[in-house]
This record gives sequence, structure tokens and C-alpha cells, in this order.
Amino acid sequence: MMPGKSGDSLKIVTTIGELRLLMDQARATGKSIGYVPTMGALHEGHLSLMRRARRDCDVTIASIFVNPLQFAPTEDLASYPRVMQSDTAAARGVGVELLFAPEVAEMYPIEMRSTVNVAELSAPMEGTTRPTHFAGVATVVAKLFNIVGSCRAYFGEKDFQQLAVIRRMVADLSFPVEVIGCPIIRESDGLAMSSRNIHLTPEQRSAAPLLFRALQAGARAASKEPNNGGAIEKEVTDIVRQEPVIRLDYVALVDAQTLLSPTDKTNERRLLIAAWLGDTRLIDNIDIDTH
Repeated sequence: MMPGKSGDSLKIVTTIGELRLLMDQARATGKSIGYVPTMGALHEGHLSLMRRARRDCDVTIASIFVNPLQFAPTEDLASYPRVMQSDTAAARGVGVELLFAPEVAEMYPIEMRSTVNVAELSAPMEGTTRPTHFAGVATVVAKLFNIVGSCRAYFGEKDFQQLAVIRRMVADLSFPVEVIGCPIIRESDGLAMSSRNIHLTPEQRSAAPLLFRALQAGARAASKEPNNGGAIEKEVTDIVRQEPVIRLDYVALVDAQTLLSPTDKTNERRLLIAAWLGDTRLIDNIDIDTH
């Protein structure tokens, strides 16, 4: 039986077949579905998405799946935090009714021969540093959307390029999914919440909020010289490079829809940053047209 908003129970589902059946049953009774895909290690950012889904929809589902397709051989798949017990408690605490937690063999029972590649949007920024990453993300999200079916899907704006890639994939391939971007949730000192923050040493954690302060400085620079992308990016770069603990990967001012350099037709610009603190890579961004 499908849980409802009045209950506080959480059902854990591990197979594609059972989840599809439950989703079909919910839609057959006219219920709307809110879906939050995650890789676990849930923090307040994830939980804010689940609360939003619960407010908007009749049934709230989250998934926890550490997707091997989006990790390059040199990346941190093995060390990515897996804390299913605390994740389950956190999801239950915000009213999630269904938690889809498949094993890798359930999602990929045979070697994958099909991938989803969102051209152009996947290429810059994260795509330069992690060239196979977004094909892995788009492929698993397409698979998850096919399993869940018609729904509203909630993503945080911290992974802004990912959000743009998924939105374009949904539009191009006509998925019956409404993609909803939700604000970045930050620590009290401005650091964007991330599952990878737990890997930071005390010294790195102390330095990490500088990324957001640099983005804020970039937004202030944009208010003075809105069309001078080079000056805006330099403002951010100069601030970050004053901190030896941080190794800058990129700073980019982009059109929020195309992820290309802004033009006269750009309605919304986004300033994005990625940097290494030791072996931990953090990303962040800011909408400079509302600051």
C-alpha cells in the first residue's frame, strides 16, 4: 500500500520492478509524485529538496544510488561516503515515503552499451576537468526518470551545470518530468553544503568559505561593470589565489541557459567556481543578477 502524507512511515524499495509498480499505483489514484535523486550522505541541502517535494506533491520519493558511471578511474568512487542508516533516518525525518536504494547490479545488470550525452552543455567547466562525468550523470538520471515515470524532480542549484544538463535532456527527449531547481543551502559561514565537505581537514574547512566570498565579490564587480566578464572573473580569481590552501580549477561567468559566455540577449548570468582543497574538489556558484 502506498504511504500517504498523513503517515510517517518510510518504505525502502530495492528493485526497479517494485518501484515502478508503486509509482503506477500512485498515479492511478491521481496522486502527484515528487522525486529527489541523490547519492546519499544526506545533508541539509538534500533535505531541503525533500521538504519542498513533500510540500508540492502527494507522494515523496527519494533515491540513494552512488552511480559508478559518473566517476572517472582516478576519482573518489570507493571513498564516497555511504551511510545508509543515518540517510534512512534523515529521509524519514522529513517525511519521505519511499526510498529507492538499488544495488549496482540492479541498475546495471549487464554492461552498459547506451549512454546519454547532452552536447555543448556538458563540454565546458566541469566537462573540461571531468570529461566523462556528465554522460554518466545524464545516463543514470535518464534511467531513474524512466523508472519513476511522470513526476516533479528536485535538484539543488549548487550543481548548476548538472541542473542545466538535466533540464536540456528532459526537454530534448520529452521526459514526462518537471525539473525544479532549488536554492543552494549553505553553512553559517557561507560554505555550500556538500557531501564532500566531510573530507576537508580543519585547515581546509577554515579556508573553504572563501569560495563563496569570492563569488560575492564577483557579483559586486558585476554590478559596476556588468558586461566585463573578464574583470568579473579576475576579481574572483585574485581573491581565491591569495589563499594557498585552495588550488583554483576554474572561474566562469556564463549565460544560465546556454552555459556559454553571456551576450546582449542573456537574461540570467551565473558565476561558477571549482577548486581543490587537498584531494577534495568543491564547486559553488551565484546568480549575479540578483545580488
